[in-house]
Amino acid sequence: MSQMQKNYFLLFLFFTLSISSQSTVQDDFEGSGTISTWAGDDCSLDTSFANVFQQGINTSATVLKYSDTGGQYANVCFDTSANFDLSTNRTFSIKIYISSSDITGNQTNQISLKLQDGSLGSPWSTQSEIIKTVVLNQWQTITFDFANDSYINLDSNSAIPINRTDFNRVLLQVNGENNTDHVTAYIDDFLYDGTIEDVSGPGSDSVFDNLVWSDEFDGTGALDASKWFHQTQLPNGSSWYNGEIQHYTNRTANTYLTDGVMHLVAKKETFTDQGVTKQYTSARLNSKFAFTYGKVEVRAKLPAGVGTWPAIWMLGQNISENGGYWDTTHGSVNWPDCGEVDIMEHWGSNQNYVQSAMHTPSSSGGTINLGGQTISTASTNFHIYTLEWTSEKMVFKVDGVEHYTYNPVTKDANTWPFDAPQYLLLNIALQPGISAGFTESAMEIDYVRIYQQSTLSTVSFNQPDFIYLYPNPIEDKLTIKVDAKLLGKDVRVYSILGKEVKRFAFKKSDTTYDFSTLKRGVYFIKLEVEGKVYMEKVVKI
Repeated sequence: MSQMQKNYFLLFLFFTLSISSQSTVQDDFEGSGTISTWAGDDCSLDTSFANVFQQGINTSATVLKYSDTGGQYANVCFDTSANFDLSTNRTFSIKIYISSSDITGNQTNQISLKLQDGSLGSPWSTQSEIIKTVVLNQWQTITFDFANDSYINLDSNSAIPINRTDFNRVLLQVNGENNTDHVTAYIDDFLYDGTIEDVSGPGSDSVFDNLVWSDEFDGTGALDASKWFHQTQLPNGSSWYNGEIQHYTNRTANTYLTDGVMHLVAKKETFTDQGVTKQYTSARLNSKFAFTYGKVEVRAKLPAGVGTWPAIWMLGQNISENGGYWDTTHGSVNWPDCGEVDIMEHWGSNQNYVQSAMHTPSSSGGTINLGGQTISTASTNFHIYTLEWTSEKMVFKVDGVEHYTYNPVTKDANTWPFDAPQYLLLNIALQPGISAGFTESAMEIDYVRIYQQSTLSTVSFNQPDFIYLYPNPIEDKLTIKVDAKLLGKDVRVYSILGKEVKRFAFKKSDTTYDFSTLKRGVYFIKLEVEGKVYMEKVVKI
């Protein structure tokens, strides 16, 4: 296939994506939203409140202020004129900030998004709800995906959300109901358009929509040997690092599949290997896949017990480490020069707190580059641990809630050894202070998925000589100069997922167009001239 044929094939794929006809429902609380019916129930709200926390991912001037001063069922809501079609458009997103000084009581810090039928006398009776935890004292983007997130139907006989079209009301509720505790929350950038937009700032136009490697852990018995390597060799001949007290083994007693879940089990048992006897066993897995940039998702339930130390993490493929899968073929540097990315660490001595951290030559061991959040059901429920890795930063989330971003101003070998392939590790280490009553505990993993950008996310086509766009990237305004023969021609603007977001016609040969209502990200300008289709990528920052 020639390069031109490839380009037209990709263009065909891009524009044959399903483009939703449902209008975007959004509100930035600065006058350009499509929602005019916000109402408060058992609480007060202000839809044009000055943003008192202009920081992080949200420096906008005004936000919605939600004030629950003790109402048992406090919420804010709005109705739409047309019902939502969740079979195609199923994702809502918001930004939220809750200060620790603005809450009382001991409620779980969370936000619920409930969908209801406002035409019913009891609109809540058939509602569907998604609940997400919130990290205090920072802005975060939270998404509610009614196709993939866990949801609650108040009426157990109701159909699954994506098979329903009776919802026309959206309700937001902070820190639950049936309590009289107080909470003040600040909400911004409500968006419903069926896609998850990347709103984390300049340089974040990566859309990781192409699944490149995964393990769903189907089947029973041993792991897939084509995907995983059991790292068992004691790196110094007698022990592991950090004073760990376990042997890692390749036995199914320590790693096995059942009911679509991988069980990685730490045990108390006497075991001799490599001439060394230890009283505990566990497992340490290396992925036989390495990659540069992308998104890692791991759905896992964590072990419990003082002394347990499970981790989902990555190391540079170039690490020189005795017994590691990549050592003999790629090992060339020592730790921490290879870079280490801790997607999730959990200590049984600090139950329910999960942490993400970065280890580099500039900060390793007791690194200063870390952040975390409390997950109240870390060891009893499954949660999705996510890393999003671009050339500029690492973003860490649990169930879509961001808790740490690593984005050093200076990126060099000391701070950023992350422009080369990394591989995934899964393990449970055991610490010397392990509880005397410990017998065994498992990290259960439902799936591991790695996504990267698809060709559609990066494809760009040369614009013809009869049209000129500038600047690019843009902030709010895009100027387009065109040849006189294009006057009156229709132009359409699409998001990177193929949704039409803007349309206009050339009325003058030199016109500046307003893009301020669009979210930050990548867009495509589509133009048809004399039977040919032209497209140009524009980045909004």
